[in-house]
Amino acid sequence: MIEVTTPGLYTTVQDRGRPGYYAMGMPPSGAMDLASHDLANALVGNRATAATLEATFMGPSLRFLEPHTVAVTGATIDVLLDGENMPSWQAIEVRADQVLSFGPMTAGARVYIALRGGVSVPVVMGSRSTYALSRIGGLEGRTLQAGDRLEVGNETHVDVRPGAEVPENLRPTLHGERLLRTVRGLCDHRLTAEALATLYGQPFSVTAEANRTGYRFSGPAMTFKDRVPPFGAGDDPSNVVNLGYPIGSIQSPSGSELICLLRDAVTGGGYATIGTVISCDLDVIAQMKFPDTAVFEEVSLDTALSERQVRRDRVLRATQFVAG
Repeated sequence: MIEVTTPGLYTTVQDRGRPGYYAMGMPPSGAMDLASHDLANALVGNRATAATLEATFMGPSLRFLEPHTVAVTGATIDVLLDGENMPSWQAIEVRADQVLSFGPMTAGARVYIALRGGVSVPVVMGSRSTYALSRIGGLEGRTLQAGDRLEVGNETHVDVRPGAEVPENLRPTLHGERLLRTVRGLCDHRLTAEALATLYGQPFSVTAEANRTGYRFSGPAMTFKDRVPPFGAGDDPSNVVNLGYPIGSIQSPSGSELICLLRDAVTGGGYATIGTVISCDLDVIAQMKFPDTAVFEEVSLDTALSERQVRRDRVLRATQFVAG
């Protein structure tokens, strides 16, 4: 049992999400940075499906009512156990009545706190992930609050190897301009040639409006081709007749900024989808914050699928390294 003494800025229970309900209008939710989530679980001997705590910008304070093993991954942050600095990306042994807390995040945007056995909350539609907009999953469908108590589950599958840590080269890159590889969108034909060249050549900056629903990027304006609006579409040139939005899809309402839809986003609507960030680079976006910059690079669908396997192999190598 774990008591939340302070909840942090936005801390939720997340696992790998609830696939299979997208056609019903239900987004998958789940950890924004899936690689960091998976590796946190690996460090404490959990299955990748176990639920972790995802903390955004500011970590919580947790008092352990019994001995436990925990690991913290993701953003660069001071990890404190009863006020003493502890390593991240490594399993930590916690005694009863000790308090795990955090300093400021100095790079990145989200940390993942894995508890050996996983966070035990009710499974809703096949997942423990929190979808706060609809109050589904997690702990009562909401962010953590002071005084909450968290039960620990039994989703372990290997022993913890003392001193094991994830190597530096297998951790996320949290500094500098990011590269976001992108497959061309269903509606990118609506952009002018100049706008396409801008989209795949100029840097864009994360704005202050960046959350689990979507990230807004400021940069050069997008220009759309003139047209007579089809029946059912709005008058704005960025409008289309309703279509589905894949996770990672990019819109540019009125051409004023880019919006990349993420794990809690709506599943369809009336804006043109001009590109889709490939799935493994959604982990990169998850660790970005205002005013980080990114460049979108056009890649093929074959490359996207290949890079997905590269990501899986990287996480598998790290998991095997941790397990010894």
